[in-house]
Amino acid sequence: MLENVEQQLVTLFTHYIEGFHSYNMQTVLNCYHLPCTLHTPEKIAYLQNEQAFEQEFIDIFTVLKHANITKIVASKASYNKCHAQTVDVCIDWLFYDNSGELFTDFTAYYHVVLQDEGAREQSKIVSVVSHQIENSVELPYTFQLN
Repeated sequence: MLENVEQQLVTLFTHYIEGFHSYNMQTVLNCYHLPCTLHTPEKIAYLQNEQAFEQEFIDIFTVLKHANITKIVASKASYNKCHAQTVDVCIDWLFYDNSGELFTDFTAYYHVVLQDEGAREQSKIVSVVSHQIENSVELPYTFQLN
């Protein structure tokens, strides 16, 4: 069962990274369940619909474009299955600019809803909380991205 959970997480976050690399709003949106929440040290965003989601991610993509982000690395990824259909995930992210300099690093905690075996849709992010990387926690099961 954990192999299936891990494969769902790898698929989800691989699409997530691809969406960020290409600044593809639809690819990133497909990774989220709406409504969803995004928590950063600066604010909490409750995104009820696609319009609110798009506005929030236009702002995120604008910052990344201005910083010339060309490489996104998940340096550490772990998870813990909470219930039959939910998983907590912690990923440490490193964002590099086009000169190879580290632009930012942070840890993000995701609450993910899993899909039933054989479902057509991928698993979805319901909530994400971002913190300084020093606040990272290693959950019981690790997985590899990138």
